[in-house]
Amino acid sequence: MRSLIFCFALLAVLPPPGLFAEEGWIDLWDGKTFDGWRVNSENPSTFKIENGAIVANGPRTHLFYAGSVNGAKFRDFELKVDVLAKKNSNGGIYFHTAYQPSGWPDAGFEVQVNNTFVKDPRKSGSLYAVQDNVLPPAGDDEWFTEHIVVRGKVVKIFVNGRRIVRWKQPKNWNGVEPLPNGRGQNMPGRKLGEGTFALQGHDPGSTVMYKNIRVKILD
Repeated sequence: MRSLIFCFALLAVLPPPGLFAEEGWIDLWDGKTFDGWRVNSENPSTFKIENGAIVANGPRTHLFYAGSVNGAKFRDFELKVDVLAKKNSNGGIYFHTAYQPSGWPDAGFEVQVNNTFVKDPRKSGSLYAVQDNVLPPAGDDEWFTEHIVVRGKVVKIFVNGRRIVRWKQPKNWNGVEPLPNGRGQNMPGRKLGEGTFALQGHDPGSTVMYKNIRVKILD
């Protein structure tokens, strides 16, 4: 009887699903709705929610965090996102960005999601076009965790606990140069500063899922 009472007491203090017991971490997504998030107007149907995950599949579109935490202006932080990519799929997670109605985000940096997408050699964990990783650290059709740490002028990116990137912004950094194909993915003037987060829907042939989006504010 005492064991049964203990079990009930333990269940009573456990956090509800979707909330993290880790001290200092804040959930940015409730697992059910787009409350606190804003999809741009380019192709809003690219994003939907299925089985407790945000699913990106469709023409280029970005979903921006627009909630109340820190006024949606993050400078120094840790961000963890669980990600699953289907075969030949491309996606990404932006930080220090800002909402815009269409196009590739002009502000901020992208952390790549790509294990087998053949048209782009930059694989998961890359700090896109800044410090790239060419070996996929995870497989298709499996959940993996991208962990982004920004403190001052240093960015660290981990995939499933393994560090992929450590980059310190140089003092004379002038931003990322434009890509030669004119996509506008990386515009001059990208610098570490502050901003919000965004999830990327890359193209109709890519399916990428995101869940368990949580942040720890360091500043």
